[in-house]
Amino acid sequence: MSDQVIAIIFFVFIIALTLGITAWASRQNTDTSHQYVAGGQIKGWQNGLAISGDYLSAASFLGIAGAIALTGFSGFYLSIGFLVAYLVVLLLVAEPLRNMGKYTLADMLASRFNASSVRSVSALSTITISMFYMIAQLNGSGALIGLLLGLPYWFSVIVIGILMTVYVVAGGMVATTWIQIIKALLLIAGTLTLSFLVLARYGFNPFELFAAVENDIGREALVPPPPSGLTAGLDVISLNIALVLGTAGLPHILIRFLTVPDAKTARSSIVTATWIIGLFYLLTPVLGYGAALIVGQDEIANANAAGNLAAPQLAEVLGGPIFFAFISAVAFSTIVAVVAGLVVAASSAFAHDFYT
Repeated sequence: MSDQVIAIIFFVFIIALTLGITAWASRQNTDTSHQYVAGGQIKGWQNGLAISGDYLSAASFLGIAGAIALTGFSGFYLSIGFLVAYLVVLLLVAEPLRNMGKYTLADMLASRFNASSVRSVSALSTITISMFYMIAQLNGSGALIGLLLGLPYWFSVIVIGILMTVYVVAGGMVATTWIQIIKALLLIAGTLTLSFLVLARYGFNPFELFAAVENDIGREALVPPPPSGLTAGLDVISLNIALVLGTAGLPHILIRFLTVPDAKTARSSIVTATWIIGLFYLLTPVLGYGAALIVGQDEIANANAAGNLAAPQLAEVLGGPIFFAFISAVAFSTIVAVVAGLVVAASSAFAHDFYT
């Protein structure tokens, strides 16, 4: 069986699984509440997994691993701000949003300011953020499917767009939630397995991995570059503020707190999500440095200049074509889950807050 046939089998399985979930969810998607926020019936652990699935996007799985592989610690530096943002969400955002919101973030703002213009501006902001975030995911999907199946970039993007439309129109937030839960479980399993295989080459000792990086690539790959001058220092501060506050304001994450029955469940779900996301980001240096050592930085850069295919390339070297196809399918499910969440957030903002 050829490598491409194996890849197609995994991709077809992921698509069939998500379409099956959508068909099941469509029978429950009976009213406005289920379409927008799954009827507010999602349990805390379910929502925590769904938040993880919604947030750990192609930028996290493909982008951060590739950035570490090509730029060293500077790539890992990005993920720290993402994780800290969830402490901000836990302490400042989750409970007030759940108590005052109904279907969208604009519901909470409108209840505080009671102005139609606030609702419209919030809706347009949600749509704008979702569009830019979605571009990154679709770019990742085009590169991934092009590598694995040899399909044209534009065709891959259109296929993903059609799938997202089916998921959201038929299954609404119920389907999106369960797609995100399954994607989170697949991503955790794939990341743990890939990390296990990398560490197995270094006696299951991360310090041996870091020593190999220092010997083969250089010590500069293990330490952040020191800021040179006031402007560079301000750039670092600005970047981290943007990472923390920007992540805490992502509309497709905030809307998830409206899918649970009460504020207590919203808090428990963000705690669950923080542990899962924290574990994932702790493993990204293993993936990134492992790819740099085992695959090679030149090989990674040749496949994709930004290093976005480092994790699938690492899987191919360590586990052969079957594991490569599995990791690529996991990356594909990552894109599917995140784009579904973005489409739900953007479409509900347009229909509920702007158009109506």
